[in-house]
Amino acid sequence: MVWKNPHYDAAKAHHTPEGFRNLEPDTREPGGLQRWRKERKEQGLPRPPTEGYDAFAQRWWQTATFDGEDDAAWWLGHASVLVRHGGLTVLTDPVMGHRASPLSFVGPARRTRVPVDVDGLPPIDVVLLSHNHYDHLDERTVRAIARRFPQVVFLVPLGLKRWFERRKIAHVHELDWWATTEVRGAEFTFVPARHWSARSLWDRNRSLWGGWVMAREGFRFWFAGDTGYSDALAEIGRRAGPIDLAAIPIGAYAPRWFMRGQHVDPAEAVRLHQEVACRQSIAIHWGVFELADDQLDEPPRLLTGALANAGLPDEAFLLLNIGSRIAL
Repeated sequence: MVWKNPHYDAAKAHHTPEGFRNLEPDTREPGGLQRWRKERKEQGLPRPPTEGYDAFAQRWWQTATFDGEDDAAWWLGHASVLVRHGGLTVLTDPVMGHRASPLSFVGPARRTRVPVDVDGLPPIDVVLLSHNHYDHLDERTVRAIARRFPQVVFLVPLGLKRWFERRKIAHVHELDWWATTEVRGAEFTFVPARHWSARSLWDRNRSLWGGWVMAREGFRFWFAGDTGYSDALAEIGRRAGPIDLAAIPIGAYAPRWFMRGQHVDPAEAVRLHQEVACRQSIAIHWGVFELADDQLDEPPRLLTGALANAGLPDEAFLLLNIGSRIAL
């Protein structure tokens, strides 16, 4: 039986009868995945960080603490960001498992520990999910959060609500691009990204992907999720800005011939920071899982250079330790 997209709207260009699509051209070449796997095996990629994994973790990791009630944001590793503003606490793409994989014994494993487990989290009001890849949607973590915080609201891309319902997780709302919902005094808008979705060989692009903009009491936070570069993303700033704080990915970009349609590199991340007109950004999606050919410590080096080339200070696009916080 052929699967049909139950959300299909012919008036929307990113909808198809079979699922969803990017508005940009597909950059993946036939046989590209096999070519990439062959090349990285032959070249022994990715290589360890320059000074080794232990030294990398000592440099970029610390335990997360959530004392006080002041407005702040924490980077908890990979795409997990916790934002507390005016007493509302929001968590993005919580992944606290050891592997980004459907299996416990194979798949990308953590190279840096989680800075806090679910039991150590402060009360969470809203969880934002960007898409269903295993390094962004971890079933064990989501179940644990739902058990510990029964009233937590999960905001997810269109087509992903059923995954939560099958696991009897309540308070789930799914949104299409540019749709908005209100939760506990904050407005959340699901915004486009250039990526894709799948949790198996048979469900590619059956659910949507994207980022989120939270607006509350004059403060706006953009969580970019996973994205390749597109000049169309500047519309986020025009329609949902101005952005006070952004979380933009900088890792898993090599080789460019294979990754450019799904992951920005540090220079493109800086370009998005500028084009979306973000007041300040923090770098995410690096330093935890080896998902591509770049070394774990290469993205921060390249980001520093990209900022200098753009004439921006380091404070405009922050490199945080995993587990650290910034005041808002």
